Order: sequence, then C-alpha cells, then structure tokens
Amino acid sequence: QVQLVESGGGLVQPGGSLRLSCAASGSIFSDNYMVWYRQAPGQQRELVASITSGGITNYADSMKGRFTISRDNAKNTVYLQMNSLKPEDTAVYYCYARDSRWQGYWGQGTRVTVSS
Repeated sequence: QVQLVESGGGLVQPGGSLRLSCAASGSIFSDNYMVWYRQAPGQQRELVASITSGGITNYADSMKGRFTISRDNAKNTVYLQMNSLKPEDTAVYYCYARDSRWQGYWGQGTRVTVSS
C-alpha cells in the first residue's frame, strides 16, 4: 500500500506563488501515476494536474500556464508549483497516487488560501 503526505499549503496574496509537495512511501514510486486535485467547500473535487511514470503531464485549462507538476523519483515526491495565484484557487489540495497494480490512494489534503 501507499501512504501520501502533503505539505506546503498556507495563506498567500493574489499574484503570489506557492509550492506544494506530496511525499510517498510504501511502493515503488517511479511506477506511480500521480495527480493533484482540489476541492473548495460545497464544490466538487476537480483535477488540477497529473503526471505519468514516464513524465507526461496534463493540466486543467484554468491552471495551464500558471501551475507546473513535477516529480523527483529519488525523493519519492511530486510537486505542484503554483504561480499567479487567484482567489478562485482557494481550496484544499489533495495528492492522489495510482500504483502499478492500479490501486488508488489519497493524501490528507493541504489547505491553500489566496487573499489580500
């Protein structure tokens, strides 16, 4: 099984930047498909970005050009670099992993608040 621990959330001003981290353990990390999701109160969870074991990335249209997903297999960690943040980006951000056996795992989430 896989355990995921997110970090890096907090309060940031509009236009600012933040980097989220998700550290994984309990599996061969390099084989994992990794995804960032987010969820605002009362809203459905939405996909933010994903990265395959081969390094192929995809982004939701509203984040494309502002957010960057990356992975460091040596550190068993996936990152989400967020630039030009807007109040609409305020949400709890969740890390998700799918391992080589197609088992899915969720992190506990980290809260991001964008406000002046």
